[in-house]
Amino acid sequence: MLRRWQQAWRDWRRRRVLEARAIPDELWLETLRGWPFLRHRSLEDLLRLRELTSLLLDRKEFSTAGGLVLDDAMAVAVAAQACVPVLHLPGELDWYDGFVGIVLHPSEVVVPRQWHDEDGVVHNGEEVLAGEAVEGGPLMLSWQDVRLGGRDGQLETDQDLAYNVVIHEFVHVIDMRDGQVDGMPALPTRVQRERWQAVMGEAFARHAAEVDADQPTWLDPYAAQGPEEFFPVAAEAFFVAPHGLALEFPEVYALMRDFFHQDPRLHAR
Repeated sequence: MLRRWQQAWRDWRRRRVLEARAIPDELWLETLRGWPFLRHRSLEDLLRLRELTSLLLDRKEFSTAGGLVLDDAMAVAVAAQACVPVLHLPGELDWYDGFVGIVLHPSEVVVPRQWHDEDGVVHNGEEVLAGEAVEGGPLMLSWQDVRLGGRDGQLETDQDLAYNVVIHEFVHVIDMRDGQVDGMPALPTRVQRERWQAVMGEAFARHAAEVDADQPTWLDPYAAQGPEEFFPVAAEAFFVAPHGLALEFPEVYALMRDFFHQDPRLHAR
């Protein structure tokens, strides 16, 4: 009885949010035009994506830094892309429950960093970030880089076509859900975890070896930073350049198809 009551309350709240946060038709069409990979989907997926976008906007708090002025179009664009990875995942937006704030900067952000080398020596330096997801949030995005993943971006090569900072950072959040940033999401069975480690481990090793040898790679060389970066970089390609990923890393594509319960090749151009 309690479970039925809780489900009824959740359904009622969902309806109320969808009414209060309904995205105007023109704004939704503008978003689909601005990020064409979003519209290359079935009508059922687009309707589901529009609903999840409204629900995410209700759950998260958007803010800006560096003088950037936030408008509805920016918030909807980010939220719509963020919803793509969880579109068919059980739990949907629950995967993003670990944080609330989303901060947009005009462009890349330079942050101080400190690290230890293999000998234990401490080094200080700076890192340029297009986005960053940290446990507990907030999640940071460069609006310039968000736009680079859309129609207005200056995309010149096949590698560029796989770039999407929103998907990248939100897949980091999916990775963090089990408390570890290790390039593997929370998987329910040992068989699934072993398959993930085998497929992604082999693909990462191959990619890292090619990058170390200064060979040209289709996938962004940044993926060679570690398994924790290979996963989100490969996810970017899975959603926005699926034909390329399926050709370059067919086993990785199949793995992600099974995990995300999506096959973007069916609708991509």
